[in-house]
Amino acid sequence: MVLVDLLRQDRNPGIRDSTKRGAAQTPRPSRLDPYKPYLERRFAAGCTNVTRLHRELIADNAPVTYQMVRAYIATLRAAPPQAPPPPPTVRRVTGWLTRHPSTLSEDERAALKDVLARCPELDIAAEHVRGFGEILAHRLGPMLPAWIEAVDASQLPGLTNFALHLLRDLDAVTAGLTLHWSSGGTEGAVNRIKKIKRQLYGRAGFELLRKMILLQ
Repeated sequence: MVLVDLLRQDRNPGIRDSTKRGAAQTPRPSRLDPYKPYLERRFAAGCTNVTRLHRELIADNAPVTYQMVRAYIATLRAAPPQAPPPPPTVRRVTGWLTRHPSTLSEDERAALKDVLARCPELDIAAEHVRGFGEILAHRLGPMLPAWIEAVDASQLPGLTNFALHLLRDLDAVTAGLTLHWSSGGTEGAVNRIKKIKRQLYGRAGFELLRKMILLQ
């Protein structure tokens, strides 16, 4: 098959020329390649000054020349503008707010900062969520009444209703956020028994249900 292809190229110079042109169009590696993503981000942020961008790369000990930076910025200017990225979904923003800040990536932190800057009410809610997370993680139960007062003063519908409902059994909630003892294990066992009971409903008696609970 290789010989056949070579013979075809010899008989048809156009095929050989097109192959050469395709090989010539392959971009050669450049010392600027590792820094192109940085230039693209700076260009998208509004910095289009070649001298400034070149100085930033030189300050980072990048082995690039002014001509390299100028040529690449020229290609970015000639490229058609890209459509803005779609806004994050409600579920994604909720995940950013409820996760510990140390678990967020740099891109997620930047995206969350941009969202909070566009919505002052959401920024206030984020502060309250982080405050409650600190109380929950570090067992700071005595700080709960002050947190409830702050949330009530902000008048954020969903969060304020949650905070005011905690007042119905404030002593128990405060104890749960302060003491090291917990009934979580017992509640988990009860939920497991209820699940097994639902699975066997109408198909097994008490003896089989007892064995399933003991064996699982």
